[in-house]
Amino acid sequence: MRISLFITCYNDTLFPETGQAVVRLLERLGHQVDFPLEQTCCGQMHYNTGYQQEAMPLMRRFVEIFCNAEVICVPSSSCAAMVRDHYPKMAESTGDTALIQAVNNLLPRVYELAELLVHKLGLEDVGAYYPHRVTYHASCHSLRSLHLGDLPLRLLRKVRGLDLVELQDVDQCCGFGGTFAVKMGDVSAAMLADKIRCVEDTRAEVCTAVDNSCLMHIFGGLHRLRAGVRTVHLAEILASSEEGAGQ
Repeated sequence: MRISLFITCYNDTLFPETGQAVVRLLERLGHQVDFPLEQTCCGQMHYNTGYQQEAMPLMRRFVEIFCNAEVICVPSSSCAAMVRDHYPKMAESTGDTALIQAVNNLLPRVYELAELLVHKLGLEDVGAYYPHRVTYHASCHSLRSLHLGDLPLRLLRKVRGLDLVELQDVDQCCGFGGTFAVKMGDVSAAMLADKIRCVEDTRAEVCTAVDNSCLMHIFGGLHRLRAGVRTVHLAEILASSEEGAGQ
């Protein structure tokens, strides 16, 4: 299968290793990965901050670039949710029938990584090896927008060598929420403190999630406390192998 990777601007700028891991994983599974160089941002940051008109050109660009893709992999539930939840409304507001149809045609081909692996490719065991004690944080968009449920956990349970530890209050927000963490700093910090306590209680070496935005926020809290816990995107765990010693 030819899979087009939408890396997301956040990953591309701050966490390029996540995109590299997605490519390694999908190629190991026998798929061809396409990376359109023209891609930019899905427009989520603009749209969620009130600059909805400014997000329109980014939505149009995404649709244009990926309109012929067989399958689109998005290793970020928040960006996948932006495309699914808001692109139809944005297109409808323009009155452009061609754009509305293009968006409707595109949506069934957009998958978050865990969805792609389990629902589209029919896999839970992807041949990964990761000999570490790991806990999983369920991001808000993964739970409440995409309704991923236990898909990431099903994938993690099949990783050889991995000791998966349940996170208390896994459904509670970490407090990031994009610009929420800036505009409501005190509330965000209090929510993060609760999440950090839950992570530390697991005695995990690694906290994983499907969103690097949440992981960046959580890592900041862990790092300031010198907790010794790493944050690693799900893609990087699933791309690990015995040859790479599960690093």
